[in-house]
Amino acid sequence: MILLDGKQYSKKLKEALKIKATQLIETNKVTPGLAIVLVGNNPASQIYVRNKIKDAAFCNIYAELFLEDENISQEKLVKLVQKLNKDDRFHGIIVQLPLPKGLDEQAIIDTIDEAKDVDGFGTINKGKLFCGMKAMESATPKGIIKLLDEYKINLTGMNACVVGRSNIVGKPMALMLLNKNATVTICHSKTKDLGTITKRADLLIVAVGKDRFIKADMVKEGAVVVDVGTNRIDGKLYGDVDFAEVAPKTSYITPVPGGVGPLTICTLLENTLIAYENILKTKKGE
Repeated sequence: MILLDGKQYSKKLKEALKIKATQLIETNKVTPGLAIVLVGNNPASQIYVRNKIKDAAFCNIYAELFLEDENISQEKLVKLVQKLNKDDRFHGIIVQLPLPKGLDEQAIIDTIDEAKDVDGFGTINKGKLFCGMKAMESATPKGIIKLLDEYKINLTGMNACVVGRSNIVGKPMALMLLNKNATVTICHSKTKDLGTITKRADLLIVAVGKDRFIKADMVKEGAVVVDVGTNRIDGKLYGDVDFAEVAPKTSYITPVPGGVGPLTICTLLENTLIAYENILKTKKGE
């Protein structure tokens, strides 16, 4: 069993992003900018945002937080995003999810200019991904693909199973695996005989938000297992996979913490640099 060490790989990625950002700033005399909109005081969201700002600073990307009251109206939040769309300081915009109840998340995300949608959550970018077109890819699935590539795991022809069908992880993950020529099955809460299906998978990716949900008898011997779950129990973090049970059966597995999580921020910042380059090229008429 080999650990897919996302924490270590993220350090390598951040160093590369820092070098690239420095070169881009020297060439263009413009600093890459990321606008982060946080609504309310969700403790987990506050931690995620703080880490994003810290890593952005390390990579020479200017990140600014726009903190809004949890009682903000849909109209006011939409107007804020529209204002950021027009702000040349920012090449990427993210709205930290989840939003408080009463706000239409997808409508607000779809207000973000497609070119600045660095989370890849907008309907246009998701539609392009579906059609196999060049798109801004969702950060977490993109990070998983990069991690598998780093460990030289060839996805072509691999029998892959994604457990979870969210718009943020499950669905884009399945599409990216298809684009890498894997054979993909998507499972969810209504799937019958889940363990029978997961046990056939050469690659098992789990994103359901259920503490240690996947047990050893649900995993194929020698499988590659990627755990996207982050479940805090009594102050300790656990994944969706029962690591102690499952790890001995695997060829590769991600730990929690230290697996997928650190890569999500890296790929978000990588997307910000991609957006920066695309926007500057458009302005130059290239």
